[in-house]
Amino acid sequence: MTLRNWALFGVFGPLVAYFFVILSVFLSPWFSWQDNALSDLGHAVNSKVAPIFNFGLLISGLFVLIYSIELRRYARYTGFCLLASGFTLQMIALFDEVYGIIHFGVSVLFFLLIGLASIAYVFEKKSPLALISFVIGLCSWLLFWTGIWGHGIAIPETVSSVAVTSWVASSAFGILRQERHD
Repeated sequence: MTLRNWALFGVFGPLVAYFFVILSVFLSPWFSWQDNALSDLGHAVNSKVAPIFNFGLLISGLFVLIYSIELRRYARYTGFCLLASGFTLQMIALFDEVYGIIHFGVSVLFFLLIGLASIAYVFEKKSPLALISFVIGLCSWLLFWTGIWGHGIAIPETVSSVAVTSWVASSAFGILRQERHD
């Protein structure tokens, strides 16, 4: 597999997740951004779109895992953190809300790991985008935890995920650009 193919996983991994999340929201008129968690879409008993939502997280997690293997060549610690976050993203799908505390644990671990990956990328690559992404994600969670934003957890989940996606995709495009110049 060429370097270019590896890097494309860093772009398509997040896009796959967003495609399946958006599709699941579209197919779930009951879902409310103000009242629900994204994982409510993946609840195997209560959600008819659970197979769609969870499949998207599994594939996205796999793509992130594959990309993180290549990323370790450029940003070692970031790659390890991203590898772990891709794995925990798959665990969110595997251990959906039916599993209660296990689902909660892997979800919290996922968001901690994407934050840690962002911090690692800031230090390894001096990335202002990763720093901004981390701050945006952290602020979204702080607004939720403090009750300033008193609505559903889907909002900070989405904001922090999209923020991290920006530097992940940017890093993948950087690898693609580097390959063209080699």
